[in-house]
Amino acid sequence: MIERYTRPEIGRIWSEEAKYAAWLRVEIEVCEAYHRRGRIPADVMPRIRTLSVDVARILAIQERVKHEMISLLTSIEEQLGAESRFVHIGLTTNDVWDTALALQCRDAVDLLIAGQERLRHALGVLAVRHKDTLIAGRTHGVHAEPTTFGLKVAVWYDEARRNLDRMRRAREIIAVGKLSGAVGNFANVEPEIEDEVCRALGLQAAPASTQIVQRDRHAEFCAMLAIAAASMEKIALEVRGLQRTEVLEVQEPFSEGQKGSSAMPHKRNPELAERVCGLARLVRTNAQAALDNVALWHERDISHSSVERVILPDSTIVLDYMLHLTTFIVEGLEVDVARMAENLERSYGLVYSQRVLLKLTDAGLPRQRAYEIVQRSAMRAWRERRSFFELLTADAEVTEHLAADDLKTCFDPAWYLRHVDTIFRRVGLTDGGHA
Repeated sequence: MIERYTRPEIGRIWSEEAKYAAWLRVEIEVCEAYHRRGRIPADVMPRIRTLSVDVARILAIQERVKHEMISLLTSIEEQLGAESRFVHIGLTTNDVWDTALALQCRDAVDLLIAGQERLRHALGVLAVRHKDTLIAGRTHGVHAEPTTFGLKVAVWYDEARRNLDRMRRAREIIAVGKLSGAVGNFANVEPEIEDEVCRALGLQAAPASTQIVQRDRHAEFCAMLAIAAASMEKIALEVRGLQRTEVLEVQEPFSEGQKGSSAMPHKRNPELAERVCGLARLVRTNAQAALDNVALWHERDISHSSVERVILPDSTIVLDYMLHLTTFIVEGLEVDVARMAENLERSYGLVYSQRVLLKLTDAGLPRQRAYEIVQRSAMRAWRERRSFFELLTADAEVTEHLAADDLKTCFDPAWYLRHVDTIFRRVGLTDGGHA
């Protein structure tokens, strides 16, 4: 992933040095297991434990041998000499590669879990702050009924919890190693060695494998990343919609001295939210590639390898960046409460139409007839830009069934908000904080 979207901590996990260090760590843990069984002499282990990674040297060897694992083993031989025969006993490349990859994915998802927790916290703070902030609820982009901005954010907060749950499950799915050999039947390594080494590395041993850990795990991992990205895209898309000039109910952070356009000095664009939306597409696309990696020839082919070198680092790095950026947007979001109230009135009171419909049916009118009566005045309100309430009070078929006071109660927004506290409690939010 390009430097622009790579935060240092997660970038280090996917560096070449970190990759080879993880490979070496697996090799050393296997040696430790063999040493405990007496297969590697005690006087050899101190030298094995102090093996180091020289990326430049490994890459130089690779230019000649065209094989990453052999390049690492050759560099180990240069450090150990004849005692290098104790390293990589009974292993195939993917025993080391897949187990080390699990370490990298696990460490990466730990950072993502922390980032998701920070985002969820920010959403909780914003939701509680605006629990009672009235806003027009919109369906199909059109005014529907009154709601609150806090309730809109509470929905995102609850979804952030589900993404946390998915990330934690994905951590369990991906944190799996294997040392079962070339076709997964433990021909040259005992299953007990695999169990022991995986435990030492903080991994589970794959119950059954071929030459590789099965790629449905990686597909599920990438699907989790894609869902988390899609949830942030949803938040960002809402910010973009609400920041449109005609709406202007919220605006993403805009710092002193920032410029929105090289041509138009007045521009203040939702470019951060747009960036979130764009990057979500990338993570989704990578999830498709991970699904394509599940089906391989027989016990293994190498078609998945080149794909994973791109999609696993890129998807985790991008998601880490998206979490940071979305949290920044949420924490710095400018909410225009007055504009929300003003916009609610722009539809002439039409947001209360269902209440009038239900009042008329309660008064004994057949539903379809009541619907026609209410719709008639609603369409006039749109066309003539007149008060919906006033048109209803002038409609004899309405006043025949509803007294003026009964009709007026239909236009009280408090009716629509009476269960907001209940919803907040259900998602773990209270005025004093959040779960």
